[in-house]
Amino acid sequence: MIDDLGEAATSEPIPIQNINEAVLRKVIEWCTYHKGDPPATNDDDNDVRKKTTDIDEWDQKFMQVDQEMLFEIILAANYLDIKALLDVGCKTVANMIKGKSPEEIRKTFNIQNDFTPEEEDQIRRENEWAEDR
Repeated sequence: MIDDLGEAATSEPIPIQNINEAVLRKVIEWCTYHKGDPPATNDDDNDVRKKTTDIDEWDQKFMQVDQEMLFEIILAANYLDIKALLDVGCKTVANMIKGKSPEEIRKTFNIQNDFTPEEEDQIRRENEWAEDR
């Protein structure tokens, strides 16, 4: 887009739909820090990296924002196709969920329980195989 605009790119604002200024500033901060990172590859090591919830120390500190900002960063990373930032955002959410009961997750994310006790019991019975024992 910048190449297409030529000189106008430096003098005219470029509209970015769906991303507010505060979120864009955070995305730019993350990109500036990571600009020297090697590009992601499609090899097996990359698959292993994607399956873990380990996050670098700088990224952990970067993601210490309120939930609304965290989810806005994830949406912006997806919209702007910044896979590494999307990965870090999703890992952050996964770490927030890890080891918590459904009730704790609902409390963390302010989610209302719309299951009746009978429905919850049925779901538990159907998914007994997945329980840690």
